[in-house]
Amino acid sequence: MPESFPPGFLWGAATAAYQIEGAAQEDGRTPSIWDTFSHTPGKVLGGDTGDVAVDHYHRMRDDVRMMADLGLTAYRFSVSWPRVQPTGRGPAVQRGLDFYRALTDELLAGGIRPSLTLYHWDLPQELETGSISGSAAGGGWPARDTAYRFAEYAGLVAEALRDRVELWTTLNEPWCSAFLGYGSGVHAPGRTDPVAALRAAHHLNLGHGLATQALRAALPGRARIGVALNPSAVRPLTQAPGDVDAARRIDALANRVFTGPMLTGEYPADLLADTAHLTDWSFVREGDMATAGQRLDVLGINYYAPTVVSAAGAGEGSRRDGHGASDHSPWPGSESVTFHQPPGELTAMDWSVDPTGLYDLLMRYAHESPGTTLMITENGAAYDDKPAPDGSVHDPDRIRYLHGHLSAVHRAIADGADVRGYFLWSLMDNFEWAYGYSKRFGAVYVDYETQVRTPKSSAGWYGKVARTGELPEPPVG
Repeated sequence: MPESFPPGFLWGAATAAYQIEGAAQEDGRTPSIWDTFSHTPGKVLGGDTGDVAVDHYHRMRDDVRMMADLGLTAYRFSVSWPRVQPTGRGPAVQRGLDFYRALTDELLAGGIRPSLTLYHWDLPQELETGSISGSAAGGGWPARDTAYRFAEYAGLVAEALRDRVELWTTLNEPWCSAFLGYGSGVHAPGRTDPVAALRAAHHLNLGHGLATQALRAALPGRARIGVALNPSAVRPLTQAPGDVDAARRIDALANRVFTGPMLTGEYPADLLADTAHLTDWSFVREGDMATAGQRLDVLGINYYAPTVVSAAGAGEGSRRDGHGASDHSPWPGSESVTFHQPPGELTAMDWSVDPTGLYDLLMRYAHESPGTTLMITENGAAYDDKPAPDGSVHDPDRIRYLHGHLSAVHRAIADGADVRGYFLWSLMDNFEWAYGYSKRFGAVYVDYETQVRTPKSSAGWYGKVARTGELPEPPVG
C-alpha cells in the first residue's frame, strides 16, 4: 500500500529572493548585506554574486508556469526587503511591490497557493552600516532599532498583499542570521563577535513578535502567521555525561534560544548560564518576552541533517559543524564542543542523509507546541547533478532522499503530529550563499550561462506525489 497524505496537504517548493531574483539594481532596489558580502573578495566561493542569479525577476511568469506544470499546490518565496523599502525606512517603493503583486496574481491564476516569507537574510545595507550622510544609525540585527524597522516593513508588505496571500512567515532561519552572520562570519554581514550574535538573536526574536503584531493588525482574520526555524536534531556521540552536556549546550544555542521566547515566553536558564561570562543579557527589556511570544499559527521546520556532538576532544570526529569554514565559532559560550560526522550516506554538502532527525523534530514540536500547525518549510539535498548527452538530468539520489524524508513526515502524521504541508528546497538550482553556484539543490536544473531550465527526474517524481498525495517507491540503483 502506498503511503497516503491527508486531503488538502500542501505540496510546494521554496526559494529565496537573493538566491533567484537577480535584477540587483533595477526598479529602485538598493544593496542588501548579501550584495555587499558577495562583492567582498574571498567571502563567496568563486567570487559569485546574486547580481543575476537565475534571473527570476524577468522570468517569473515562465517560472510560475513551470511550477503549475510540475503539479505544485503551493510556492514559498521571500520578499526582497531592499526592493520594497530600499533604506529599511520610510515608504515602500511601488515598483518593488508591483513585482510581488504580479507574482502572487500569477500563482493564484495557476492554482498555486502563495506562501510569503518577509525575511530571508537580505537586510538593507543601510540598516547594517547606517546612511552615508550619517543621519541614520545602523548596527544591523545586534541593534534594537532593526526589530522596529522590520515591523514597519512587515506592515508595508501586508497592506500591499493582504488580499492575495494567506500564509505569512516572518523570519527564515534566524539562527543563521544571528550566529553565521555575526558569530562565525561565514554569512553576511560577516561579523565575528559572539556578543553581537546573541544580541542579534534577541532582536530577531523581538522583530518576529513586532512583525507578527503588525501583520495581525493589517491582515484579514483568515491569514495564517508563522516563522520558519532550522532546529537541530542534536544527538550526543555517547551517553557519557560530557557528551550529553555538549548536546544540551548546542540544543540551547541552536533551538531553545528561539523556541524559548517564541513558544514559552522566556529564555532557557541554562542558555543564560552558559553565556553569562560573555553578557548579562541586559539588552532584554521588560515586555520583550511577551512581544516575542506572540501566538503562532504555523511553526515552520527547515531540516537537512542531524547534529552529533561530544565534549571537547572526545571521540575521533571532526570539528566541522556543517556551517562553513571559519576561525570563529557560531556557538557563543560552547566553542569547545566537538562536532562529528555521522557515518553513512552524505550529500554534496557533506551532510548526512538521516530522515529520523526530521521525524524526531516533528514529534518534539508536536509535544512542545500543541495546537500549532507544523509545516516542513525546507527540506532537500544538494547533489552533483549533470546533464546527460540528451540534455536530461537524472538525480535518483535526490529522489531517494525525498522519499525517505517524506516517509518520515508520513510517520509523524500517523503518530499525531499536525503537519499540513511540505516545501521542497529548492524549486531550482540557485545561488547557494557562501558556496556560490557550486551546489545544486534544485528539482529543476539551471544552466547558468543560458538560464535554460530543465526539470530533473526528481521534479517529475515529486510532481506525481503532489498530484496524487501518495508516495511512490523511489527508483532502484
